[in-house]
Amino acid sequence: MSYAYLFKYIIIGDTGVGKSCLLLQFTDKRFQPVHDLTIGVEFGARMITVADKSIKLQIWDTAGQESFRSITRSYYRGAAGALLVYDITRRDTFKHLGRWLEEARQHSQSNMVIMLIGNKNDLEHRRAVSTEEGRAFAEEHGLVFMETSAKTAYNVERAFINTAEEIHDKIESGQIDVSNERYGIKVGMNAGGGGGTGGANNVNLRNSASKGGTQQGSGCC
Repeated sequence: MSYAYLFKYIIIGDTGVGKSCLLLQFTDKRFQPVHDLTIGVEFGARMITVADKSIKLQIWDTAGQESFRSITRSYYRGAAGALLVYDITRRDTFKHLGRWLEEARQHSQSNMVIMLIGNKNDLEHRRAVSTEEGRAFAEEHGLVFMETSAKTAYNVERAFINTAEEIHDKIESGQIDVSNERYGIKVGMNAGGGGGTGGANNVNLRNSASKGGTQQGSGCC
């Protein structure tokens, strides 16, 4: 399917925060309660519409384990957007955000849009990180913030699409040179606009990447 732009995303954060489940909910509109641990990276893609333009999102879901960080770092390069995910029921995943953010900014281009996501907000009774804390961290570090639930699909669509809107705004304002692919953006054949409406007409794809694969045994939501 033709598109105006292709945006490359990377999803980062600790193991078990629900990165793979967020991707699956966004691309396939389904929830998988028990998900294999990601080894290396996995890949997904979907068409959306932003400002009447068809945008293809190419999304790389990365492993959270320390042993795969060298692989993860290589995917920061050439990414237009990043979803930095923590689990609102596990305070340690929130405490590790600073390290993830430092690494992302060290290895990415300066105009990469970073969306901070507090996932699993369906587990309110187990909440360990308040919404206010998440919002304060985002404001302090210049991030976009949203809480989601991969299980109920709450805000999942908005998280991916709002990130694309932020990237598109940077293109329109001239902050991003789309002729330079290091920004994680590829100009398509119909860059003048036009396209589908998203939702049911989207084309979805999700596969393990060549460096990826899975390992049995992780809960996911």
